[in-house]
Amino acid sequence: MKRILSLLLVALLLCSVLPLASCSKKASSNEFRVGMECDYAPFNWTQTEKGEGTVPISSGGYAGGYDVEIAKRIAEGLGRELVIVKTEWDGLIPALTSGRIDAVIAGMSPTEERKQTVDFSLPYYDSDLVIVVRKDGAYAGAAALADFSGAKITGQLNTFHYTVIDQIPGVQQQTAMETFPAMIVALDSGKIDGYVSERPGAISAAASNPNLTFVEFSAGGGFSYLPEEVEIAVALVKNNKDLAKINDIIKAISQDERNAYMINALDTQPVVAD
Repeated sequence: MKRILSLLLVALLLCSVLPLASCSKKASSNEFRVGMECDYAPFNWTQTEKGEGTVPISSGGYAGGYDVEIAKRIAEGLGRELVIVKTEWDGLIPALTSGRIDAVIAGMSPTEERKQTVDFSLPYYDSDLVIVVRKDGAYAGAAALADFSGAKITGQLNTFHYTVIDQIPGVQQQTAMETFPAMIVALDSGKIDGYVSERPGAISAAASNPNLTFVEFSAGGGFSYLPEEVEIAVALVKNNKDLAKINDIIKAISQDERNAYMINALDTQPVVAD
């Protein structure tokens, strides 16, 4: 009799626990886990204190920036809870394909090479390429690529930015660096003469580092690239069922809203002191 009562008790306990486990699984599946570096202002950054528009990072701290605003819009449109997963640049696509994150929203361009591994949404930002230099450096007055002949130039590792450097006549292409903060330190110390960046990143670097500026090029005087190579889009695993809906959400974000997001990101990015 005791054994029967014990079995009945176990059965009752299992019945009470299973619905809770099911609910827990459902809550987890409602998360929209987005990977980004949280180290590429104004697109994304990390700050220790909560601020207007910031989102908690799963590993601690808060993320802000243009990418965060886009991620918030997409999560809201999907009816899911946004979770920011801070991930090194080289680890973003592996994290996506392994299922650790649901999307990459990190200033990533939909290059043909990346499209072999993942799918991309419609672009949510269009940019162009510039070179960040020191204000007091020999290349601050440059106006065309040819003016950088002999310069030590680099770009971020495994990015399109680094591949265009060989278009500069006589350039001394330096080893690619892992992060933009690392390139800023190298530039400020004189180890390099400049690095390739998208315009918003260059504006951000110059705004937060008074010693820096950037060289932009007139039509025909700068780098050559395909339009999609300077577009920025959301990366998803192949055949993701949410791709069409995410495209609809992106299409619904007006150009005025996108401009406002970028202006706000540039105004609120953390400032690096001298």
